[in-house]
Amino acid sequence: MSAAPTSPDALSAVPWEELVTVALLGTDRRTPPWLPTGRKAPTALLDLAAVETVRRRAGLNPAPAGPRPAPAAADPRPPLPPAATRRLAMLLSDRPGTGGGGRRGTAPDLMELLPQWLSLANELGFAAPPHMLPALLDAARGRTDLRPAALAFAGPRALWLARLNPDWRFALRSVPGGGSELPFPEETDRVQRLWQEGLFAERVALLAALRSRQPALARALLATTWTTERAEDRLMFLDSLRTGLEAADESFLEEALSDRSRNVRATAAELLSALPDSALAGRMATRAAACVAVDRTQGEPTIVVEAPHECDPDMERDGVVPKPPAGRGERSWWLGQLVEAAPLGSWTARLGGRTPEEIVALPVADDWQGELHAAWCRAAVRQGDPRWARALLGPPSAPEAGGPGAVSLAERAKLLSTLGPEERAEWVAGFIATHGLSEAFQLLGVCAVPWSAALGRSVVDALDIARDAGSYPWSFSGVMGLAERCLDPAEASRLEALTAIPDETEDTSPGAGGYWAEAFQRLTTTLRLRATMQEELRER
Repeated sequence: MSAAPTSPDALSAVPWEELVTVALLGTDRRTPPWLPTGRKAPTALLDLAAVETVRRRAGLNPAPAGPRPAPAAADPRPPLPPAATRRLAMLLSDRPGTGGGGRRGTAPDLMELLPQWLSLANELGFAAPPHMLPALLDAARGRTDLRPAALAFAGPRALWLARLNPDWRFALRSVPGGGSELPFPEETDRVQRLWQEGLFAERVALLAALRSRQPALARALLATTWTTERAEDRLMFLDSLRTGLEAADESFLEEALSDRSRNVRATAAELLSALPDSALAGRMATRAAACVAVDRTQGEPTIVVEAPHECDPDMERDGVVPKPPAGRGERSWWLGQLVEAAPLGSWTARLGGRTPEEIVALPVADDWQGELHAAWCRAAVRQGDPRWARALLGPPSAPEAGGPGAVSLAERAKLLSTLGPEERAEWVAGFIATHGLSEAFQLLGVCAVPWSAALGRSVVDALDIARDAGSYPWSFSGVMGLAERCLDPAEASRLEALTAIPDETEDTSPGAGGYWAEAFQRLTTTLRLRATMQEELRER
């Protein structure tokens, strides 16, 4: 009989894999020579495994100590009130809502309230509690829509943590310069060095920062290396000129129209068309005017359209894409691009001195109205022209505003974005009052939060009408979700009467009343919670 090894050297000679194999097979089936036989073998095997486990865990050689990281930058903002701190912990950890349609219960979806909480905390200028930064960064990692507000709230300490944890590297990519300090415009040497030697992300951030302060300096810096940049880099750099776009950019953009890259040429043409006095805008106006005229020979003045018969090289150079997408005719495709790029102000002179409202009201011959009005919509959005946007939107009570027409819902939403917040909310409220909620979701998404009193009333009234009609509430789950986030919390008192289960009639969908009551209870609870959150953040 062999005795079990007892010295450290003898134990180290027993491979760990051998110990595991014997344990799996059992000492009755396999008794190695270094184990006693009989009833002592299992105990000896376990003793050896315990000793070897400790050796394996403690056997790592310590590495040399690395340099300690520099302390995080101080955050001068005031700390959160205690109640708001506790609320933030709940919002980051408790997720009772499902976030989808169907039956969700009456509890608010706290994670959907986190963006609003962060927005208000940033507005009031509070600093994030240091011990909550990991949870905040984890939440922002999983939801890109949270990142701007979350990183603004987290402040400089978030960047310090992001340099130490690869899971939070997104924070470095989300700030100009990847978290590094950008030079000021007057630091000429640092600006030139970073532009010539910096990483691509740092150069993009530098150009964007300069563009927001000194547009001419950013343009001049870009011109120094333009011809040596890669095509994809030129496109990104050119896109930064959208900020502070000015007439002085025209010469540089005209040169970019001859770029080797089609995408660069298209972006340069788009930017030039947003400058109504540019030479390109004038060329496009001339081309578009040759295609659109008013026919006065009939009893009623009518717009007639003669779409281009070819896309010549000069048109291509000015950004017209010659090949249409699948399902589009060539001539209508070319026409839309010409009209979209032409200055809207040129149409008044071209069409008999008429105002935008009068031009839009003119009949269009040969089924060209949809194509023409859609191109004017894109032009109004590109050029940020609220007068043309109003004309194309028309009154919200118009019958065609509630169904398929020349101006689609997507186009209306974009046109609304050119108007001020109050006018936007007023138009959508009028649309809902006339047409209901069935097509309002996309329009509500462009309205400022919280909704104005008139818009909030129109949404609640339309939901009440749908409830009385016996419709299923999940048909309106999208609007309900928006209401939870966008209604003014003061509207909670008006909703009390809607939280009761209504009487069912013959026309009511089975069980719809209970679902509506549940949905309104959740809406009311959420609004009250939002009111409480606001009070907690404003505590002093």
